[in-house]
Amino acid sequence: MSAVPLRNDKPATHGVRKVTVLGATGSIGDSTMDLLRASPERYQVEALTANSNVEGLAKLAIEFNARFAAVADPAKLGELRAALDGTGIACGAGEQAVIEAAARPSDWVMAAVAGAAGLKPALAAVDRGATVALANKECLVCAGEFFMERAAAANACILPADSEHNALFQALASGNRDELTKVIITASGGPFRTWAAADIEQATLAQALKHPNWSMGQKITIDSASMMNKGLEVIEASWLFALTPDEIEVVVHPQSIIHGMVEFSDRSVVAQLGAPDMRIPIAHCLGWPERIIGRAAPLDLTKIGQLTFEAPDFVRFPGLRLAYDALRAGNGATTVYNAANEIAVAAFVKEQIRFGAIARLVEETLNSWIRSGNLAPLSSADEAIAVDHKARNLAASLLPQIAAKAS
Repeated sequence: MSAVPLRNDKPATHGVRKVTVLGATGSIGDSTMDLLRASPERYQVEALTANSNVEGLAKLAIEFNARFAAVADPAKLGELRAALDGTGIACGAGEQAVIEAAARPSDWVMAAVAGAAGLKPALAAVDRGATVALANKECLVCAGEFFMERAAAANACILPADSEHNALFQALASGNRDELTKVIITASGGPFRTWAAADIEQATLAQALKHPNWSMGQKITIDSASMMNKGLEVIEASWLFALTPDEIEVVVHPQSIIHGMVEFSDRSVVAQLGAPDMRIPIAHCLGWPERIIGRAAPLDLTKIGQLTFEAPDFVRFPGLRLAYDALRAGNGATTVYNAANEIAVAAFVKEQIRFGAIARLVEETLNSWIRSGNLAPLSSADEAIAVDHKARNLAASLLPQIAAKAS
């Protein structure tokens, strides 16, 4: 069985669904909790986790009567215990506590812990055969092959929770996998879609954070501006749906209404549409295989007026090209791509490099890694995390020369 369910892999559902939300206080977690709040009769919260926001975590744990709450920062244990004192809610702190939360007996898990720290908790949910709504990119970008193999072996069900992959998942239900010719992931183009290359090079942090359609965290908004985020989504789609790079196309769609399309062998193209609101794909995952009442605004195409499309520009946005290069190289190259981008974005935020240098640092890190003969298959979470750590160190060592070239 495929870890991502096919159109006929729809089990019957009944009773109250027990859910766990990993990353409950982040933006994805906030949208998930909003949907849970709207249907208290359908869901029982088993466990919630947060990185360091004890106040927000405790408030949610009490509101939803969770059985367990965990904070990733081990120094926050005393604070969490005090906040939950007298509630009867068990709690823990540190990496193992977050993994414990994922391993607890819930039917459905939202995996929204950001970064490489989300890999082991997601695997803990996968290994017990849970239904996992996947919103953590690193699980697939850094460890896609063995993550999906582990999910299939445990008979776990992986539901794509971000808007583009969820759109593809819904559109794929219109045909069989062997009838597919390609998938099309849409991109808004970000705030610099119409900018000249010279202007993109000099873009400021404030300009990069002005996304035209989506309200997201700082890192993902900057990635959208560079189109690195779309590159990460190409990599994810490859592992989720067992696609080759040539079967994945990116189309710039400024309105962000069509989130993904699938072309079949008869040249029919099936698209999923919706407002740019993360509660739509999360609601699909939360209710699957049924549909629940959503919280997003209804889509009114007459108010939108028109939908337009453009080809992506790999010259002005080289980050997207690099994602395809890393995917074709394989053997840990996508892990390096992601790690180098995180170092580059952090450097840009600190004003150590220009915006245009983000892609140059990623490219130089990738090339250096490949020249050194470091490419090798990854077969465990520890191997993926080790490559991620080494690639970050390499990118950091290359940072001064990239910064100097841009000055």
